[in-house]
Amino acid sequence: MGINQVEPSAIREKWLNRYTWAWASWDWGQAAINAVMITFVFTVYLTSELFGDTDHASLVLSQALAVGGLAIALLVPVTGLRADVAGRRKLWIVVNTLILVVICAACFFVYPDPSYLWFGAILIAGMSVVGEFAGVNYNAVLNQISTKATVGKVSGFGWGMGYVGGILALALVLFLFVQPIVEWPGANTDESLNLRWVAILSAAWCLLFALPLFFVIPEAPPSTSKKIPLVQTYKVLFNNIKELWRNDRNLLFFLCSSAVFRDGLAAIFTFGGVIAAGTFGFELTEVIIFAIVGNVVAALGAVLGGRIDDWAGPKAVIVGSLIGLLVAGAGVFFSPKATGFWIFGLLLCLFVGPAQAASRSYLSRLIPEGREGELFGLYATTGRAVSFLAPALFAGAIAIATPLVASGEAQRYGILGILVVLALGLLLLLPIRAPKKAA
Repeated sequence: MGINQVEPSAIREKWLNRYTWAWASWDWGQAAINAVMITFVFTVYLTSELFGDTDHASLVLSQALAVGGLAIALLVPVTGLRADVAGRRKLWIVVNTLILVVICAACFFVYPDPSYLWFGAILIAGMSVVGEFAGVNYNAVLNQISTKATVGKVSGFGWGMGYVGGILALALVLFLFVQPIVEWPGANTDESLNLRWVAILSAAWCLLFALPLFFVIPEAPPSTSKKIPLVQTYKVLFNNIKELWRNDRNLLFFLCSSAVFRDGLAAIFTFGGVIAAGTFGFELTEVIIFAIVGNVVAALGAVLGGRIDDWAGPKAVIVGSLIGLLVAGAGVFFSPKATGFWIFGLLLCLFVGPAQAASRSYLSRLIPEGREGELFGLYATTGRAVSFLAPALFAGAIAIATPLVASGEAQRYGILGILVVLALGLLLLLPIRAPKKAA
């Protein structure tokens, strides 16, 4: 029996089943790309003094990510729609995951030399783009393996698996490559071989834990028998948005505001490790330890935020979290020492989890009956439609500060660019009508 034939009551009674495990396993594997490669380890290596001036390296990385974000904005909004129409959702998860694994493994060839800086930055941006292509269809699978009564638990389980997968991947990197507990060839530091081997580990981790989804989750049926040409797909997308403008502007405004503040949330993780190393002088070992602790704090924050969500409503959780993020971000900016980064950086992690979880809960309460798949897909795609914004403002703030401050201090001002994005998302959210609280 295909998964789409499972009775809703059976899914509700046994929500933690082989489909849920297979689906969440992909998020576990993807965590190695996000936590190890894009956030806390490889980007720290890429923006270190091995590649020249650290401010310049940070600027190059943020520029590459901004271009990648623009590509996401132009292409990702239609990829999920086309996969739904053609019934090839899982196919494109498989294809994009394999491409992601290849790009990740190619980072092994980013040698510690300034001439390899742009090569490394382009690979990181490529992983960001391809990972989002896969992620759009991955998020859409949620509606295949859950009902409205279980979607929150299933979604939260996947998110939790991602956090735990990231923690374990970071621990492996720390104890195998950075501070090895046993001597072995992969820990050799000549030409940063140990850090380049991290790319191979991350690629293998991603592929290994994606396999359950490849073989357990069935392909979704096509939503229509008609094929839609690429240009026509954009027309369909814009028609859907116009329909929301006419009939449910509150929902459309939430999609827009959440796209902005979620880009700020993503930037906190993207540039957190870079700022820890470049601005506060963290060694790579300290960055990884901070990342592990930060992931634990974020997971706890998400659980606590979910409980407050049921009591006070998701808008209150998001608004409170964004205000907390602005205060904690300002604390990081004004902190002169690493101790301040530990305190305010962990506060950032504490508020990120609730903001992410409550954002999904907010949308689930706004969706009209029978339109869950369409609007969760639009939520996933619009979430990346402005993904160039935070990297661009991070880069712009550094570029403006570079001639005005001492060498090595400009990177700190990139924090202000991220805070501007979070503040803009908060201002856009405030006038939106709050959904009803959970019963």
